[in-house]
Formats: sequence, C-alpha cells, structure tokens
Amino acid sequence: MKKRRLAILGSTGSIGTQACEVAQLHADRFEVVALTAYASKEKLFEQVRLFRPQLAGLVKPIPMEEIPEDLRFCEWVFGPEALTLAAQCDCDDVLVSVVGMVGLSSVLTALKHHKRVLLANKEALVAGGHLVMEAAAREGENFLLPVDSEHSAIFQCLQGAAGNPVKSIALTCSGGPFRTWEKEAIRAATRAQALKHPNWVMGQKITIDSATLFNKALEMIEAKWLFNVEPDQINVIVHPQSVIHSGVEFEDGALIAQLGTPDMKLPILYAMSYPERLPTGGDRLDLFKLAGLTFERPDEERFPSVRLSRECMLAGGAAGCVLNAANEVAVGRLLSSSESAMMPVGHIFDTVEEVLQHVGHLPANTLEEVFEADRLARAAAAEYLSKVGF
Repeated sequence: MKKRRLAILGSTGSIGTQACEVAQLHADRFEVVALTAYASKEKLFEQVRLFRPQLAGLVKPIPMEEIPEDLRFCEWVFGPEALTLAAQCDCDDVLVSVVGMVGLSSVLTALKHHKRVLLANKEALVAGGHLVMEAAAREGENFLLPVDSEHSAIFQCLQGAAGNPVKSIALTCSGGPFRTWEKEAIRAATRAQALKHPNWVMGQKITIDSATLFNKALEMIEAKWLFNVEPDQINVIVHPQSVIHSGVEFEDGALIAQLGTPDMKLPILYAMSYPERLPTGGDRLDLFKLAGLTFERPDEERFPSVRLSRECMLAGGAAGCVLNAANEVAVGRLLSSSESAMMPVGHIFDTVEEVLQHVGHLPANTLEEVFEADRLARAAAAEYLSKVGF
C-alpha cells in the first residue's frame, strides 16, 4: 500500500507532536515529508533526525550555521515562506496546526496546490470561512478534514447521515476551570487560575480560551462553516467529563454522538487515515468505569463569549475575524502581564466586545479585506487595553 505523504505545519506544538507520534506508530502508512516550527529549533532537529523529511523550516529565522551537519541532507527554509513552501511541497496531506492568522494563508495555499488539508487551526475558518470553504469545494469532497476533537466528532457522526438533514449540532465543552465560579470571580481571575484546565494539557493560549469559553466561541463559527448550519442550529453543551466529544441531532429526534477518552491522537489519526480507522495506541474508553455523565447549559452572563460568537455569525462580514483578533491580543496581554500588574481575565471579554462595536462591521470579501480587518482589530484592541492600564 502506498504511504500517504504528510507535511506538518507546527510540528513542535501539541497537535504537531502527537501527529508525529502516530505517524511513527504507523510508519508503514505515513511518510512525513515536511516539518515546520515557529522557533523550537531543538525539538524540530529531533523530529528531522527521526523522519528525515525533504523539507524543514523555522518561521523565526536562524543562521544556516546553526543547523547541525547531520541535518543538512534536506532543504531548510527560514521565515514565513517556510509555511508556504511546506504547504505546497510534494505531499498528499497538509496538517495545519500552526497558531494564528498564518493558518489561513497556509490552508489556502495547500488547497490551491490540490493538497488535502487536515485542519487544526481555528483562525482559518473563523476569519476567512467563506474563502476556505469555496477553495475546498473547488477541490472536491473531503479535501478539508477537521482535527479539533469536537469538529472531528461531528464529522464522524455525519458519516452515518445518509443524506438526512441535520436538525442541530451538539457542541460539547468541559466548562474549563471557571465552570462553577460566580461572574465577578471569573472577571477577577488571574492568569495562573485560568491556566488550570481540569481535563486537557494544551498550549497557554488555547488553555486561556478554554477558561473563558472563547475557544468554544471560535468553534461555533468553525462549525457553521464546516457543516453548513445556521447559528441557531449550534447548541453548546457543557459536559465536564469530556467523554462525549460532540454529536448531531437529526429531524426524527435521533442524536448520534461520538465518545472516547480525552486523547487528541484519535481525531488527529482519524483525519490522517480517513476514511480508514487505525489504532492510536492509547487507552480505550471503558464504559463500565464511567461514574456518570452530566450536561449543563452555558451561562452567557458569566461567559459572554458564547453570545458574542452568535452575534458575529449573524453579523457576517469580518465580525468573526475581529472577534478572533481582539481575543488574541487580549490573551497575549494577559499572558505577558507582570505579577505586580496582573491583568484580570474579565478584560478579555471587555476588549472583544469593545472592538466588535468599533470595527466589527468591516467587510471580508477578499483575503486582503480579511487581513485588513485583522490589522485594524488588533490595533483597536491594543489601544483599548492601554487605555485601561494594560
């Protein structure tokens, strides 16, 4: 059987690292031909030694002299073009697991060069959903496969739809560390408190987003584009045990859900091997060990991120792009704030709402308009945070 050739953008991050692990586990099925990282050069060096790709790149440039002699067998690329070149290299699939707006360009480049995209970047659909979906549709069915656990779960459930229309999407979330906190306590929470996720080990940015439910707000917009549903068809369900990863309700009332252990290797490998299923090597779900499954409605007073997401979907244009950019700036400011002048979590909500009011109406008909909306939103967010002392 011919191996699928895989390019991994963001190979040293959480998703990229696990993709490398399952590619190594199934070395008879996958060949890693390109690896890129932002700045984690030592970790990337280890991966290049292991997989011996045709191309490797660092977005944050370093002198070629810093590349070890034994790793100069492949083509090395530095700067933002590392992502562009990897996305169009001689491969079958491109796993886009980079963080930020660079993911949008990477996805569009890969699709333009007829590569199947395994999507683990939220910004691509949140900021430029119509551009991405149009590009994917031109390539054919299943040229864009979700890697996020929730969207992968929905996609898996839809495999049994047999053409039946979807009534609604059940988009689950753990609720994060602030699930039971009062509104004012959430607003006053610190960085350290927001980084204590109860179920998942992730990067700092996505962990903060999970605490504020902005991660779910972004996923709501992603679901709208991926599954062609309206905002009122997307139901966010707080499910603290993280066993049901999401589901689909059909017109007859049947709800098909996908269950599994909280292990990202399953959705990563499912996208890599689709339409086949290969073992991840991880723990399997033991239903007899489940103490119970609980479900709650998200409180939009305590977590306005859910309401803001719905408003953005209804507004259209660049509203999703603006929400994402403002949140990214605010989270960055929280992560970089000093212990003596710690920014409270509540300023993330305030920043996003303020920026949406000022620039949320911008158009997003072209890639240039999307990037301009992103630029203006970031500037507005930075200005607002400076005004309030952060």
